[in-house]
Amino acid sequence: MNRTAALLAALFFFVTASVSAAEVKIAVLNIQDVLTKSSAGMAAKSKIEQRMKELKASFESDKQQLTAFQDEMKKKASAWSDDKKQEQLLEFQKKTRDFEFKRDDARKELKNLEDKNLAPIMKELEGIVRSVAAAKGYSVVLPNTAVLYFDNSVDITGEVLNSLNAKLK
Repeated sequence: MNRTAALLAALFFFVTASVSAAEVKIAVLNIQDVLTKSSAGMAAKSKIEQRMKELKASFESDKQQLTAFQDEMKKKASAWSDDKKQEQLLEFQKKTRDFEFKRDDARKELKNLEDKNLAPIMKELEGIVRSVAAAKGYSVVLPNTAVLYFDNSVDITGEVLNSLNAKLK
C-alpha cells in the first residue's frame, strides 16, 4: 500500500512539474460515436450489414442441409452396413468442415470489407482531429474510453463529427 502511495506521489510530482513547464490541454473524443453517427460511417455500416445478411441467408441454407443430412443418417443408420455408416459419417464430417471453412472465410470477408470501408474514414478523421485540436489549442486528444472522468467542455466529438460530415459529403 505504501508503495502504491509513493508511486502515485511520484507520478503526481512529475505530472505537475511537466504541466508547470508547459501548459498541456487535453481533449477527449468518442471515436465510436463519430463512426456510427457520421454519414460516411452509417453508409459503411449499411454496406457491411447488407453483406452480412446475404452471408447469413447462405449459411442458413447450408445449415439446414447439414441438419437434414444428419437426420437422414440417424433414420437410416440401422439399415446400413458398417461400411455405409462409415462412408456417410465421413461425408457428414467433410460437409461440416466445409461449412466451418466457409464460415471462417465469411468472417474474413466481413473484416476486410469493414477495414476497406473504415480506412478512408479513419484517415480523414485523423486530419480533422488534428485541425480541431490545433484550432482549440489542445495538445493531446484521448479516446473517451481511456479516461475515467472528463468535463464535457473538453469533449470535441460533436465538432469532429460535424467536420467529418462536411468533408465527406
